Amino acid sequence: MNRPDHDPAQPDNHPHPAADSDQSHQPAPSSAQHLDSNPAPSPAHGHAHGHSHGPSHSHTHNPEAIRKIVNRLSRIEGHVRGIKAMVQDGRDCPDVLIQLAAVRGAIDRVARAILDEHLNECIVRAAREGNIDAELAELKAALDRFLI
Repeated sequence: MNRPDHDPAQPDNHPHPAADSDQSHQPAPSSAQHLDSNPAPSPAHGHAHGHSHGPSHSHTHNPEAIRKIVNRLSRIEGHVRGIKAMVQDGRDCPDVLIQLAAVRGAIDRVARAILDEHLNECIVRAAREGNIDAELAELKAALDRFLI
């Protein structure tokens, strides 16, 4: 964003449209985490999230994919804080709307990355284990809520 009052020597705390590029200063997680936000894995399932996979099983997600998703979400979080500051500072509404559009696009790209990871890991695993119908039903229900 071009701001006439911006001092290049000062850190830029305002949002930028490239809120979800894959470069980040966040440390990578030490192990693959499930994409859902439940904090602790269930011992019976090997991971925590809001859907079941039938009887006991364990699986992991691609650690590099998880790292990229977490980094993108961290940048989006910072971008939203920057937009909040823009509103509090009385910035022009069109500038705020442009930044909101950038965040919306970044969130859509994270959702796509999560869907890709789910298809590549969970759906493939469910097909191997013979419970693809249940996994697809859960995915369809989640997509119905997401696409509203």
